[in-house]
Amino acid sequence: MANPDKTAVLLLAHGSPDSVDQVPEFLLRVTGGRPLPQPVIDEVKHRYGLIGRSPLTELTLKQAGLLARELGLPVYVGMRNWKPFIADAVRTMTSDGIARAVAICLAPQNSRTSVGLYRSDLASNKAQFTFDFVESWHDHPLLIRAFAEKLRAGWDRACREAEAPKVPIIFTAHSVPEPTIVEGDPYESQAKETATLVAREAALAPEDWAFAFQSQGMSGGAWLGPRVEDTILGLKEKGHRGVFLQPIGFLCDHVEVLYDIDICFKEFAEKQGMRLWRAESLNDSQLLAAALADVARSRLGIIAGHQ
Repeated sequence: MANPDKTAVLLLAHGSPDSVDQVPEFLLRVTGGRPLPQPVIDEVKHRYGLIGRSPLTELTLKQAGLLARELGLPVYVGMRNWKPFIADAVRTMTSDGIARAVAICLAPQNSRTSVGLYRSDLASNKAQFTFDFVESWHDHPLLIRAFAEKLRAGWDRACREAEAPKVPIIFTAHSVPEPTIVEGDPYESQAKETATLVAREAALAPEDWAFAFQSQGMSGGAWLGPRVEDTILGLKEKGHRGVFLQPIGFLCDHVEVLYDIDICFKEFAEKQGMRLWRAESLNDSQLLAAALADVARSRLGIIAGHQ
């Protein structure tokens, strides 16, 4: 595609192993080389085995393709913990002669445990081009619309199947260690703001929904709550027999959706005599691509102004 200014976008994501056999190496990258207890490794392998494989890389590349078509500019993908690595993306961009780029994390809410690590990795590669790093875009109107559309479609179906006027909704985001928030990380407030904006866009009443954190770590220490399981129990105590989940911290299907929600939380709810539904992930949503394109355009303009 014509690109006389040599501008581009770099999408950054967590990364995911392509097979169960790659899980041990993947976990070493996640921990920065710190070995994990064998039972933890076995549990993660078990989870990946149950879902077959994580589609995170495939879906991220699709999102990049949609964004490239929206922008008419090249879009690269760099993963922190698996292929294609951030370092590989930076080398390719340098080889392609990219002069200016916008780096967008596919984690809309800013946390030093995710976005902060992506930024550090990008900085350590000493890119030979100018880049503008997007710290967060959790409240972008098109992102909110994309989540709300998935919510309304799935929730309406769940209410019909439950033969209930309103199945209670739980918005979820990945938990982080509590000390992260105490030290001033904006993640908790941004995750809750995303949920509030989606609820407003979907015309939900305050009593229709709650917020909880999922996927707490297995490494010990205090992690941010309330937990999804505790929130489900609270709804059961109120007489509800169904629950609808929408993760608003994830932009595509991967192990935290396909295992944590579709298998683990579903089984937990069933043991409580409840049924669980969830919203479809954004995946290859055109609205998501439009949101990313709008974020990129605004930042590309900033970069051009600084030249």
